[in-house]
Amino acid sequence: MFEDAPAAEAAPSASNETLVVGSKVKAYVKSKDMMSSGELIGALSDKVHDLLDAAIARTQANKRSTVKASDL
Repeated sequence: MFEDAPAAEAAPSASNETLVVGSKVKAYVKSKDMMSSGELIGALSDKVHDLLDAAIARTQANKRSTVKASDL
């Protein structure tokens, strides 16, 4: 009688949340007379996640709770 409603999409987890402002990245690329692909923002965000994860690991190894620029 009733069809099942599609499940609501889960909110993005911290591991795949976009950490960059897409419009700013695209504007920067365009200012260099280049074009950006649709995959660029996600790939860049993944790189930022990796960079932050490494900085967090370094912070923890140094027994601190504040991530500093020097951890990058």
